[in-house]
Amino acid sequence: MTEPLDPPHARALDSATVLCVSLAARPSNIGTRFHNFLYNALGLNYVYKAFAPADIAAAVAGIRGLPIRGAAVSMPYKEAVIDLVDVLEPSAAAIESVNTIVNEDGVLHAYNTDYQAVADLLAESGFDRAWRVAVAGSGGMAKAVVAVLRDAGFGDVTVVARNTVTGTDLAGRYGFAHRTHLNDDDRYDLLVNATPIGMAGGVSGGAELPFPAATVDAARAGLDVVAFPSDTPLVQRFQAAGKPVISGDAVIAGQAAAQFALYTGVTPSPELVREASEYSRQS
Repeated sequence: MTEPLDPPHARALDSATVLCVSLAARPSNIGTRFHNFLYNALGLNYVYKAFAPADIAAAVAGIRGLPIRGAAVSMPYKEAVIDLVDVLEPSAAAIESVNTIVNEDGVLHAYNTDYQAVADLLAESGFDRAWRVAVAGSGGMAKAVVAVLRDAGFGDVTVVARNTVTGTDLAGRYGFAHRTHLNDDDRYDLLVNATPIGMAGGVSGGAELPFPAATVDAARAGLDVVAFPSDTPLVQRFQAAGKPVISGDAVIAGQAAAQFALYTGVTPSPELVREASEYSRQS
């Protein structure tokens, strides 16, 4: 059994301590532990705190007014904050979804680091670009995933979303297909879950699969963006079959490391990112 990873000694807070936050409907301790581990390890006078805002507009105004250096933005606020920031950087503008806000002397810049995290993981996966792909979801994370698939050379992609407005818009933007649901006899090589299904405490109760079970069992590989817990029913099913699957903990670690660099100007080493990710998931 692996011994728990001890965090570096925590720094005392003072008037110069820089505050970063996360804004999520259901905040977990993962991001808080990840960022604070790295702040401590690198001797940075920063602290990170997660919040579940009752009013997202007021929360973003607070970033500007306090001032808070940066904020991670999670579902369901990734699109809602677009009209609340000052500068939409290319990574966010391209997919109209924000997961990171950086406060530059009162000017709020919005980024999306989800895209880069998914792009890096797919590049490392070796998945065949000729595979048929189905992506469940049409929200902020789905936008990042679909953009990555297009840019990585996947040509046969179907967006599976019950919302016909957002689903057809996302699929049409990249020349892909849209379906409201899949049937038991539908077959795809790569299945990607970009919905909250499988999230502990979420609307699904953590029990359902985002695709028909027969479709999952016939697929070659999977990717699930849900990070808490990372062993979702979809991930477990692929693992039980001995098939490759990318879980949400890898996605969140990659995007969080990119956020960390935006907040601090410091790029943590891959080893430190691995240690921070491991620490963030200890119970």
